[in-house]
Amino acid sequence: MKIASVIVDVPSRQTDRPFDYIIPEQWEDILKPGMRVTVPFGPRRLQGFVVGIKSHSEVERLKPIEAVLDVTPVLNEELLELGKYLTETTLCFAISAYQAMLPAAMKAKYEKEIHLIREEYRPLLPQEIQALFAGRSAIAWKEVEQAKLWRAVQKAIQQGYLEVVYQIKEKAGKKVVKHIQLAMPPQQIRQAIEAMPARAVKQKQVLTFLLSKNEAVPMPELVEQTSASYASVKSLVEKGLIVEKEIEVYRDPYEHRTFAKTKPLPLTVEQEKALSAIVKRVRANEHRVFLLYGVTGSGKTEVYMQAMEEVLRQGKEAIVLVPEISLTPQMVERFKGRFGSQVAVLHSGLSVGEKYDEWRKIHRKEVRLVVGARSAIFAPFENLGMIIIDEEHEASYKQEENPRYHARDVAIYRARLHGCPVVLGSATPSLETFARAKKGVYELLTLPKRISDNGMPDVHIVDMREELRSGNRSMFSRMLFEKLKERLHKGEQSVLFLNRRGYSTFVMCRDCGHVIRCPHCDISLTYHRAGQQLKCHYCGHEEPIMYRCPSCGSEHIRFFGTGTQKVEEELTKLLPEARVIRMDVDTTSRKGAHEQLLSKFGEGKADILLGTQMIAKGLDFPNVTLVGVLAADTMLHLPDFRASEKTFQLLTQVSGRAGRHELPGEVVIQSYTPEHYSIALAAKHDYDAFYQREMMLRKMYGYPPFYYLTLITVSHQEITKAAAVTEKIAAYLRAQLSKEAIILGPVASPIARLHDRYRYQCMIKYKREANMTSALKTIIDRYQHDAAQGDLSITIDTNPYMMM
Repeated sequence: MKIASVIVDVPSRQTDRPFDYIIPEQWEDILKPGMRVTVPFGPRRLQGFVVGIKSHSEVERLKPIEAVLDVTPVLNEELLELGKYLTETTLCFAISAYQAMLPAAMKAKYEKEIHLIREEYRPLLPQEIQALFAGRSAIAWKEVEQAKLWRAVQKAIQQGYLEVVYQIKEKAGKKVVKHIQLAMPPQQIRQAIEAMPARAVKQKQVLTFLLSKNEAVPMPELVEQTSASYASVKSLVEKGLIVEKEIEVYRDPYEHRTFAKTKPLPLTVEQEKALSAIVKRVRANEHRVFLLYGVTGSGKTEVYMQAMEEVLRQGKEAIVLVPEISLTPQMVERFKGRFGSQVAVLHSGLSVGEKYDEWRKIHRKEVRLVVGARSAIFAPFENLGMIIIDEEHEASYKQEENPRYHARDVAIYRARLHGCPVVLGSATPSLETFARAKKGVYELLTLPKRISDNGMPDVHIVDMREELRSGNRSMFSRMLFEKLKERLHKGEQSVLFLNRRGYSTFVMCRDCGHVIRCPHCDISLTYHRAGQQLKCHYCGHEEPIMYRCPSCGSEHIRFFGTGTQKVEEELTKLLPEARVIRMDVDTTSRKGAHEQLLSKFGEGKADILLGTQMIAKGLDFPNVTLVGVLAADTMLHLPDFRASEKTFQLLTQVSGRAGRHELPGEVVIQSYTPEHYSIALAAKHDYDAFYQREMMLRKMYGYPPFYYLTLITVSHQEITKAAAVTEKIAAYLRAQLSKEAIILGPVASPIARLHDRYRYQCMIKYKREANMTSALKTIIDRYQHDAAQGDLSITIDTNPYMMM
């Protein structure tokens, strides 16, 4: 008797362990770790993951597994191990870890089907399976179970004749297109054409066209090419001269795009040095973490691509992570242009079905390269030769809900198992990464110069306080306005960057000072001009704009702050001849909008690109010679120890969009605190000086990379309960941890109420704490009953990026 250990789909502390089930005889040879199964769990039927198979169990009365949902494992052994690593390091449930590794389509309710891959394989199948398929190319898995033909079907799958398809309800199934092909040999078809009456012109055309093609033709193409009607086609089917069949096609988000094939570019001496260091480790199958530290425009992407060519030459696979917002068409174009159909692309802009199809290409070993956002780190490769993380300092590599992993940590863990290098690339590495490179934990590779000989763009800092004093109330300084006019005159392009979205940041009464706030969160509402709405950017609450103060009745309600819509309006007033493209959450919410706006700008159909964070990364337009930053300091005043670092990184990245090709570039940074070191040093492109200064402050105040951090946030509908629980947790930690650990709090979170729940937090700073994990697990266990009832929520982030 064989027994399977199964992790069931109930994310709670009591069920966060494997449960044993008997493997029924018919599945004994079939079932493998990494497959999904249906099991009885109390009164319910649940999905679960098989994590191990053994010959005996400590438990006496075991129940059998009810159904096997996969024919080949969806998680390989390495990903099962990775799940254990995630539960240990992020304190999540095992089921959450495993589900994070699969596309959303596989988490839905689905029905499983067995499909015949190609018609010519039908005669190669055993008789009993041919009988089951009788004239069909797909059958329900239930039919296989009823006929008890699991083993024969599994063998046919391994031989590549059949395959399993999950037909997903509500979410995405497979996409099929009706194809038409001849049902008889060509000679017989020619005879049939001759025998047809003269008036059957269209039917003759259809048959002649199919004869010329000699393969199955998609129905829409057939109708278009022969201008025949669907009725003519149907009548030929009834005569038995042609057959209809449905052929699966991948949903390809890039099917209407052709990518010009590109060749490797000649490398500079520095690029050559960096490449050979990486390639050496690839060839030797050695694990090493590299930091490729190169200024913006120094050709990091070309180094990645040539390193990947080496990986593919070795017959191995590679994962490239890029920040979600810079998964711009430009990035995809570069990889598709160089590696063609070898590339699968995974990011949030794809539909559920497109993601599922891209994942299946990887799982079926049809591609060897994945370019994607954070979750692409879980691509089910089995022979990894390299992992690249571009713009490694990006906060979007950290997942903010369970499992709270950082893609960089997962990449290093996977690369260690595969014995392959990890390349972290950035012009402004995170302090933690750069500190490790300085200590020799990572190997530092530098690209100090831009590929174009222009050097870095000139940066001017404008003190907006002086502008105000001299009577300029506009949101554009005189210098920026003059330079924008100059660019318009020369026919060059400009990029304007604003550190927020919406029309204006808050709405306030000038008489009594009342600020209109969200009724469910402790945050002011933001005015959105489209639809005249006030919106909460946290919970989504909306209300119409008010013209009287709800507190004192005054009509002196004013909008404060600057949003992208407001900037656009002012631009059209000041420079009516300028063509402006605005890119923010409102204009890019429609699928493909991001891509359309950027290609429009790239084709020169606009003079100014105005946007928020999403235009700061990865854009490369030859004609952009001016970058303006409208509010450089909005981030500096947030209660976050990384505020200066994020400001420096953002300003450096945005400045890097100017003068990347032949034309020299200029940058104008507008600020109310121009003397702040993160702004002054970003203007000089001096990362090293910034690093020294920031490290000194981090050491003084006890922040990473000198200390580890863990943030515990407690939320409840009642403020007293949230505060009391946080107080108890802090007291427990003080008793459990050593005197070296610093426990701050409890205090109200910077945003003290969200979704009508009050939030309290405490933070632990520590260097080495043997008891840390067990103390945190005890806290989760102690409060899990309250949490299960939905009243209390406790989140523990062992490496927080969001302090709010």
